[in-house]
Amino acid sequence: LALEEQRAASTTWILFSLGVVVVYLLLAALYESFLDPLIILLTVPIALLGALIGLKLRGLPLDVYGQMGLLVLVSLAAKNGILIVEFANQRLAAGMALEEAILGAAINRMRPILLTAVTSLAGFLPLLLAQGSGSASRISIGTVVFSGLLVSSWLSLFVVPAVYLLLKRWRLA
Repeated sequence: LALEEQRAASTTWILFSLGVVVVYLLLAALYESFLDPLIILLTVPIALLGALIGLKLRGLPLDVYGQMGLLVLVSLAAKNGILIVEFANQRLAAGMALEEAILGAAINRMRPILLTAVTSLAGFLPLLLAQGSGSASRISIGTVVFSGLLVSSWLSLFVVPAVYLLLKRWRLA
């Protein structure tokens, strides 16, 4: 079983990267832009960083269950970027200035992002604190999603608007 997991570990990151590329292409088709999906998917490395920090703090390996948790985490983290970018694009289309559009989007979307994050974190808390037989898999998934979502939700409120402003200003100049 350990040998199978080692063999699968090398292909897992290739498949994970391929999945991120597919999501990028789908978002590029949806937004009809190559820049907006890049801003949205910036939340993915932030979430992965949080997940790996959480695993390191708890002394857990990145096993198969943790890798499944990473898949869940990517979708939850990208949601925050989608909320901010979509609202900022709507405000830009309405004729607002770039700084006003992204600042207003970040402020207006902060409450839904934080409320969604708090409810998701509360939902993953039982997995994080699991005990008993079979709890190792639940603890691994819970740690990855909980810590990644915690870091991603907090940092995406600052990083996504800053990168949006930087890249859109460069593109509009």
